[in-house]
Amino acid sequence: MTARSAKTAPPLPARRISPPRPPRAGRFTGGPRRFYTRAKRAWDRPLTAYYLILGGSLLITVLGLVMVYSASQIKALQSGLAPTFFFRKQLLAAALGAGLLLIASRLPVKLHRALAYPLLAGSVFLMCLVQIPGIGVEVNGNQNWINLGGPFQMQPSEFGKLALVLWGADLLARKQDRKLLVQWKHLLVPLIPAAFLLLGLIMLGGDMGTAIILTAILFGLLWLAGAPTRLFVGVLGAAGVIGALLIRTSANRMSRLACIGATDPGPGDQCWQAVHGIYALASGGFFGSGLGASMEKWGELPEPHTDFIFAITGEELGLAGTLSVLALFAALGYAGIRVAGRTEDPFVRYAAGGVTTWITAQAVINIGAVLGLLPIAGVPLPLFSYGGSALLPTMFAIGLLIAFARDEPAARAALAALATRKPVFGRKPAGVRWKTMRRRVKKRPSGER
Repeated sequence: MTARSAKTAPPLPARRISPPRPPRAGRFTGGPRRFYTRAKRAWDRPLTAYYLILGGSLLITVLGLVMVYSASQIKALQSGLAPTFFFRKQLLAAALGAGLLLIASRLPVKLHRALAYPLLAGSVFLMCLVQIPGIGVEVNGNQNWINLGGPFQMQPSEFGKLALVLWGADLLARKQDRKLLVQWKHLLVPLIPAAFLLLGLIMLGGDMGTAIILTAILFGLLWLAGAPTRLFVGVLGAAGVIGALLIRTSANRMSRLACIGATDPGPGDQCWQAVHGIYALASGGFFGSGLGASMEKWGELPEPHTDFIFAITGEELGLAGTLSVLALFAALGYAGIRVAGRTEDPFVRYAAGGVTTWITAQAVINIGAVLGLLPIAGVPLPLFSYGGSALLPTMFAIGLLIAFARDEPAARAALAALATRKPVFGRKPAGVRWKTMRRRVKKRPSGER
């Protein structure tokens, strides 16, 4: 056999070697990371603060109405009233507060600043009227109410919080524009004297709790204004000394201070309210005894629908309910801090920071007292407890935060974009089909004539 006749085998085709594929993201490897990335991207959107403030405040208010209805029925029946008496008053206050929130959220910043001085003057005038016999009304040992006729009363000191926030923010913003805040005299005067005037009028009525909240607002404004550390510590030390003297000279306040962490009512049942608040929380368990099934509201726990409504919430809704309330307040506080930190307008920064300090400090003091970690200060849980005088200015303050969150340039652009591409309800734009909730894709022609 010759070499020509020999059949040579065809060469084998070269095998293409593909590069190794990256490992496919599994359910437990790439999933959490993708979820974290999407959550972070959603958290950084321009309208996040707007939705948190609007949704968080709405949920707190609605849940508060439900808990006021549940916690106040027995109290109303014991007072010879209809079981829905307190709920109807709170519902009316919430409706009025919703109107104030809507107005505040639509007003421009200039009108908010214009309201500062009239609101401060009106609050001082009403707090002076409280001290006049026949006009001021004493409730639970504190004379800080004005009778409006019938079952309606008003607490002017609650409006003093809003007045201090707006007036203090306007004052500091004007001084910052003139570059005067670098001098400590302009930083303190007239902010400190005006705040001390409000505090003095409040303390004449014996309302230590509201005075603490007002002091927290003052410190928040000074902190945002960039007060030097020694000045800040000096004002804080002076306020601490004055507060210690006021507590030391009052047997009632000393007894409240002694009830921190109490597990027994003590002599004369002086810690009765604090101990039964702990009992209510302890009996709730993880998911509570059920809405309306509280035992402590049957005369055992004083003020179940006002100062200690958080304890009734823990008893009926359990740990899940209380953690939900805490999460909503945490989201509201974060959104307020975000609005104050992202704006370039000094008034918006001071006002948003003051409102956030007010709501956060009041929530911490109320919840801390119910948990036995702080003395009972007699302040309601914002947006949650019963009380129209506290609900109305707080909802107006929430409207301020909503207006400030909408006024950010990125938020305005996002809202404008949503308004332009929002379809008419029940109809789609012609020639457009919705592929996802965020994208619109034009229909392709089918070729038919």
